[in-house]
Amino acid sequence: MALSTVPASAEALRDKWCKDVHIRFFVGGAEGDAFGSIVYNGAKQAAADTGAQVDYIFSGWQIEKMVQQLREAIAAAPNGIAMMGHPGSASIQPLAEEAAKAGIKMEYQNVDVPDVRAKFGGGYVGANLDPQGRALGEQAVKQFGLKSGDTALIIADWSQENRVIREAATAKALEDAGLKVVKLNATPEMAGDPNLAIPVISAGLLANPETKLIAYPGGQMLGNAPVYMQTVGKKPGEIANIGFDTSPQIVSAFKDGWVQLTSDQQPFLQGYLPILSLCGQVAYGLGPLNVDTGAGFVTPDNYKAVADLATEGLR
Repeated sequence: MALSTVPASAEALRDKWCKDVHIRFFVGGAEGDAFGSIVYNGAKQAAADTGAQVDYIFSGWQIEKMVQQLREAIAAAPNGIAMMGHPGSASIQPLAEEAAKAGIKMEYQNVDVPDVRAKFGGGYVGANLDPQGRALGEQAVKQFGLKSGDTALIIADWSQENRVIREAATAKALEDAGLKVVKLNATPEMAGDPNLAIPVISAGLLANPETKLIAYPGGQMLGNAPVYMQTVGKKPGEIANIGFDTSPQIVSAFKDGWVQLTSDQQPFLQGYLPILSLCGQVAYGLGPLNVDTGAGFVTPDNYKAVADLATEGLR
């Protein structure tokens, strides 16, 4: 006997179905930040599509500030919080426990905290950091014909163990190919003002004039590669500049030959999907979303495909 199906009621399709849900969303950077702006645009679109009431939290990529803002967010008792995982498990875990006891749903973006999620729930929207970082290093070796003995500079905030997983994987991939890897130290402030990295990169190149490649920790600094190269008198393409993300600045740098490779982690989705996930959890009792937003590589051969969207702040 054939099974009969009952069509879903049209009344189940609700406009602004998340309008009664209050969410605090962590953008990560400061207002106007190259990466954070795309995350923010994704979150704003999700709020418009679902009707969710969203408060946007800007942290300037300051770890201590994020932790304090998370305390304040929990105290405000929203229905859900979308939190950047940069502070790491040790800092977030006691606050996640507090949120769980208060019935506040959690979602994490950009940097995962799997230990926290395993204990207190929540999903993760962002790139899988270790594979993404390793893939970038392997692609660089292949794309630029790098060989054993070549020198690469990698700049990152090496003090942030949870955040630096990606850059450490890039370094390991290059070291496995026989390259000499020199680690330069970044600070969170450099994400907000990438010109602050000029002395660090200039000194690194002065000490290692044979450098063939520089890897940057995010779109803010990668988009500023023309400034770094011009400061030390390098021409476009003389040193390969690689990193993560896309932005109007990165697209322009591709066009002018200053940037040669980036791994796109689609920050728009890191804004949109956490709000969608929290709305689904609170309004419909759905499980949290876990989405790897890594989308492959942007190169001089394909950057034009994302150029217009990047200019709009969507890629």
